[in-house]
Amino acid sequence: MSAATVYGVGVGPGAPDLMSVRAARLVGDAKVVAYFRKAGRPGHARSIVDGLLVDGVVEEPMDYPVTTEIALDDPAYAATLRSFYEDCVARLAHHVAQDRDVVVLCEGDPFLYGSFMHLHSRLAARVPVVVVPGISGMAACWTASGTPITYGDDVLCVVPATLDAARIAEALATSDAVVIMKLGRNLAKVRSALAAAGLLDRAVYVERGAMADQVVMPLAAKTDDDAPYFSIILVHGQGRRP
Repeated sequence: MSAATVYGVGVGPGAPDLMSVRAARLVGDAKVVAYFRKAGRPGHARSIVDGLLVDGVVEEPMDYPVTTEIALDDPAYAATLRSFYEDCVARLAHHVAQDRDVVVLCEGDPFLYGSFMHLHSRLAARVPVVVVPGISGMAACWTASGTPITYGDDVLCVVPATLDAARIAEALATSDAVVIMKLGRNLAKVRSALAAAGLLDRAVYVERGAMADQVVMPLAAKTDDDAPYFSIILVHGQGRRP
């Protein structure tokens, strides 16, 4: 029986030197690397490790079949992704059956809103799987903001901007500190919710945290509703301090 392993490796938010020593070692020793990407793009995780891979490494790019072309609540969306993940698992399992370790490159942390979790749930009962945590994109963003996200007993809430306005408002009303992610086309909705909650003046917009072209600014100063994939809104906690 093969002793090969699939490693889900968190490569951090964007800067190669924010990768853990363990992650860098696994990436540098990898004979097979797999990574998610949008078709026609190099893939952010792959870009982070550019220059770290050995010559002759086998690459398994996993191209998403859909991103925003189908609505999230359309049954076709889930069905398409289900088939995609099962195909990815078969490709990785084939390498393991041939006694080859596979390093799956994961943006940020593999178990925090990442695609790797959908592979993990399918692979864990079939082959050995090891997960290496990484610095998350949201951690990079609140560090870029120059202010701690929480103090004392602050309750932190992570809110996907894809939620409806009522659920976003509920989260804002019941949390001390907030991270709002998955902005994309939802920035206008989020801005309105923050204004209604009286939090617009405390909100900070961070784009591409820890990357060379990062942007940090008060959300109130952002005059448009354009938000790339790597963008987050922060509402810092105001809790107990000595």
